[in-house]
Amino acid sequence: MDAPALNHPLPGSPRQLQGCLAPAKLNLFLHVTGRREDGYHMLQTAFRMLDWGDTLDFRVRDDGRIRRLSVLPGVAEEDDIVIRAARLLQRESGCSAGADITLHKVLPMGGGLGGGSSDAATTLIALNHLWETGLDRRALQALGLRLGADVPFFIFGRDAFAEGVGELFQPLTLDDVVYVVISPGVSISTAEIFSSKDLTRNTVPIKIADFTASSARNDLQAVACNRYPEVAEAINWLAQFAPARMTGSGACVFAAIDSGALAQRIVEQCPTRWKAWKASSLARHPLDCLVV
Repeated sequence: MDAPALNHPLPGSPRQLQGCLAPAKLNLFLHVTGRREDGYHMLQTAFRMLDWGDTLDFRVRDDGRIRRLSVLPGVAEEDDIVIRAARLLQRESGCSAGADITLHKVLPMGGGLGGGSSDAATTLIALNHLWETGLDRRALQALGLRLGADVPFFIFGRDAFAEGVGELFQPLTLDDVVYVVISPGVSISTAEIFSSKDLTRNTVPIKIADFTASSARNDLQAVACNRYPEVAEAINWLAQFAPARMTGSGACVFAAIDSGALAQRIVEQCPTRWKAWKASSLARHPLDCLVV
């Protein structure tokens, strides 16, 4: 049988994209305002991307196969959200092309930095471009939501005030900031934290005009700290330099730092049992220009 052709072949159309950043995210605050009948939690949060994260390489295949060329310890290819994202886009768009995908993993898994969700979003954006499937931003966000609650934010592609289950966005304009991010060496399941009986789910919703990073909090932090003392220890250590809090459902913690030089000194002082990074805010997703 002849290899299937691309759905929309164009002379000179790209066949590969390399070094595509899947940026980390921070939750500058995270409030749990309720719970729906289907079990999903109603949230309010401020999402912000960082200029640091995983990277992915994509190469178009003409035989329809989707292959992962890299190894992700503990994650089978069939369970990898990157592969699931590619297959979802292929199936929903009717595309006959395939792809070889290489993931260069940097972000800690179970860290609350959105690593898997960001990987999936970068995959949807990149392959929508390479396969010329023609989905717009709204359609890609709808596909992303089927993969995970954080995926649509990365496709939205800029700092955002988010509500609903995390899929309703209003753009935020925030000052550029340098952060120190610490991984305390534990991996936390989002489902574990959200299912805790100790989690409060009745925070009064705020308006976007009321949000200030200095007065924000993360409703999940107390639950995570009680279950994982390492998170509390990392917050307390980082707080000696600047106000610190947990991102997402944990385990990573962060603080905004006055200068890159100071941030680098903090990273160098970090206890060796943890990992620390300096990262800057990123106002737009690096692949935002590929989305309409």
